[in-house]
Amino acid sequence: MCTIFITQLMEKLVKNLPSLHHCVIQVLPFASSHSIASLQFAYITSLSIHYKSLASSKLKYPTNFSIFRTHFPSKNMTNIISSSSISPLICFFVFFFWLGHGGPQGIQHSAAAINGADKIRSQFLHLLHTRRSPQVPWTVEPSKPVRHPLFQQVPTPTFSEAMESCPKADIKNLKERLKEENFYLHTEAGEQGRLPVLILSLKDSKQKRRPAVVFLHSTNKNKEWVRPLLEAYASREYIAIAIDSRYHGERAHNLTTYRDALVSSWIKGDTMPFLFDTVWDLIKLADYLTQRKDIDPKRIGITGESLGGMHAWFAAFVDTRYAVAAPIIGVQGFRWAIDNDKWQARVDSIKAVFEEARVDLGKSAIDKEVVKKAWDRIAPGLASIFDSPYSIPAIAPRPLLILNGADDPRCPLDGIKTPTKRARKAYAKAHSSKNFKLIVQPGIGHEMTSLMVKEASDWMDRFLKQ
Repeated sequence: MCTIFITQLMEKLVKNLPSLHHCVIQVLPFASSHSIASLQFAYITSLSIHYKSLASSKLKYPTNFSIFRTHFPSKNMTNIISSSSISPLICFFVFFFWLGHGGPQGIQHSAAAINGADKIRSQFLHLLHTRRSPQVPWTVEPSKPVRHPLFQQVPTPTFSEAMESCPKADIKNLKERLKEENFYLHTEAGEQGRLPVLILSLKDSKQKRRPAVVFLHSTNKNKEWVRPLLEAYASREYIAIAIDSRYHGERAHNLTTYRDALVSSWIKGDTMPFLFDTVWDLIKLADYLTQRKDIDPKRIGITGESLGGMHAWFAAFVDTRYAVAAPIIGVQGFRWAIDNDKWQARVDSIKAVFEEARVDLGKSAIDKEVVKKAWDRIAPGLASIFDSPYSIPAIAPRPLLILNGADDPRCPLDGIKTPTKRARKAYAKAHSSKNFKLIVQPGIGHEMTSLMVKEASDWMDRFLKQ
């Protein structure tokens, strides 16, 4: 009887899906997994009843549970709660509250419908929401090409053999045939909520919808640095996208902007400049990319180098719209490094924040306690529930290629044995073992090589050019 009642209620609510859907997306990250599971069960049941009417409408909804874990562009609540939807929405929130405080025993059992991947994604989205500035209208602001991009390192890098080695199509006058787009995507209020985006594509492509790949730069660099990759992929009929990570490129003011942001995060605890805030931007970027008429929303890949590799890893973990991932020298075990005293190289890459933590904790030297507390402060869960043993398997069954150096001190090989083992198990369980691969290049430290670039390129072609 309870199931019948819930289904009937949701049948009424589904008629207001345009409004309800946005409310569901905004509310779910703050709800318990028990409530989400119950709501999913009833909501999907009602969707199946109305499948024909939905299919014939202009609305396009996912056919799996990703509807509950994918963020779409937020709207002003005054637009969401219109006079035509207020009554059913009131019913929805009463229903949601009821589920969150017990609900019928029979529906409680539906919590099993949420697997570990869904649960950890929900927890991560909740964390992202806890440190967000106010939402703003989803807008695109045109900008101009950056002629003198800012690098926060000395000396300024000028050439990358690895990136220049990326496979290209044999096209005469390629640079003249490329279309370049520069704009800002507003992802939240405040200066850092203005996301700089660079896109390259072929002007005269005959494909109506093309695959897309997002490229993410390493620490202290910028989106212009990965331009050779963008050009190579664009020559092969991809839409190639790059962004400036938080406190980098156009989002930086001087040589210490990123360093200062990390230290501020430890002191104030109000931002997450190491990894997580940029992952929020990548969720919003996926909102934008999936709405473009020239991009196939089911064929979007993501890759990056070092810090960019970590960004690619976490973006693919939390947002299933990134269909293929290939993080380069980014995947590591943060908790393993602490437990096995192998944290030094990673800490040295952003040492200022750990020095600040050391002083505040009254320590004479940085030790594993300082490291753990610093991670917990600036990136909560990075060394626990969101670490690679849990987030990497959550990417299954989508294609995932991990590329690391065998002698990389920042990403020790022993530190990814457990996540790799768990990932293989998750992919096997999903009958998609061929979608997971780990490539470890012998004799290579923390360095992106031509081999890694070529393997990542082949991986994207294999799964996005089908």
